[in-house]
Amino acid sequence: MRFLSRTDSTFLGHWWWTLDRHILASVFILMLLGIALIATGSPAVAQRIGAPSSHFIIYHIIYLIPAIIIMLSISMLSPKWIWRLGTLMMAGGIISLIAVLFIGTEIKGAQRWIDLSFTSIQPSEFVKPAFAISIAWILSGLSKNGDSKGKIIAFILYAVIVALLMSQPDFGMTLVISFIFFAQIFIAGAPLRYIIPVILLGTVLLALVYIFFPHVQSRIDRFLDPQSGDNYQIEQSIKSFKNGGIAGTGAGQGEVKLHLPDAHTDVIFAVAAEEMGLIFILIIIAIYGYIIKRAISRISASGDLFIITAGGGLVIMFGLQAFFHMGVSLGMLPAKGMTLPFISYGGSSLWSSSITMGMLLALTRKQVKSGISKNTIYITR
Repeated sequence: MRFLSRTDSTFLGHWWWTLDRHILASVFILMLLGIALIATGSPAVAQRIGAPSSHFIIYHIIYLIPAIIIMLSISMLSPKWIWRLGTLMMAGGIISLIAVLFIGTEIKGAQRWIDLSFTSIQPSEFVKPAFAISIAWILSGLSKNGDSKGKIIAFILYAVIVALLMSQPDFGMTLVISFIFFAQIFIAGAPLRYIIPVILLGTVLLALVYIFFPHVQSRIDRFLDPQSGDNYQIEQSIKSFKNGGIAGTGAGQGEVKLHLPDAHTDVIFAVAAEEMGLIFILIIIAIYGYIIKRAISRISASGDLFIITAGGGLVIMFGLQAFFHMGVSLGMLPAKGMTLPFISYGGSSLWSSSITMGMLLALTRKQVKSGISKNTIYITR
């Protein structure tokens, strides 16, 4: 967009020159890597379900087009419109989570999806960014001047979302939401005397989940003692890393992916490791790290509590999802179906990641403030 000069005062020109184009370029690189990895990792999965070998890559590209439009459109919004969008999404998310309990489609023992005939959506994916924005708005808007009302309302909203998620059940998403919430409480300036009780409460809740949810207990037990149950997918995933070595077996030459039931989604990182090797996956990690570091730097330069709290929550969510996916693929964390942002296949995941990144791009745009001079002064660089 070189045709847009720095003095362009149009809406599009202002958006382009205040946007963090480094983050945007990094996201587009992840999208391209996703297309390549799904193209090589999904044919075997498609054949196992009786679909054409190009089934998943075609659908992924179909999902990707609106995802890009969504991300760019949201990135043009002001912080005020971001919290309005987040609030609307939060209301719709709660309604959808309730609806899932009655009309949801059950897959692999969990009732998390709503069938729309042409595709299925997972409401909890869209609740994540909406939750981060809503909590930030509550904490920044209602907790001013030492008022504790905001924190109480925030805890009530958190409790409602957790109850709905565990009803599906979805412990992994609950864990992500919990990390976002407690991090935002801390970012918003909660005293240290509140942090320790929250950590203790989280530990107690984790113990209760382990006791009362057999599938969670099974996954943790298998993680601690691999001989106690079936760890086929994780074992195959780890084998992919061993086979790939430093340089990989070559694009399309991986063999372990032929036996991985979720090679295009939950363990696509392992497919990348086998075919492209250690150097390639380190590059992927570096791209995620760069996005996170860049976003934190831009957010930290803002003096707006809402931007700092909301942006911090979104960054933590984005980073945690990537970390959990990679950790599970390496056998470093208990098995949990979680996609790799912008790389794994999945419409709900891709659109949710695009909404998240669109919000993050909007919040990390260069902010302006008025001074004695009539010229615009940017507070971040």
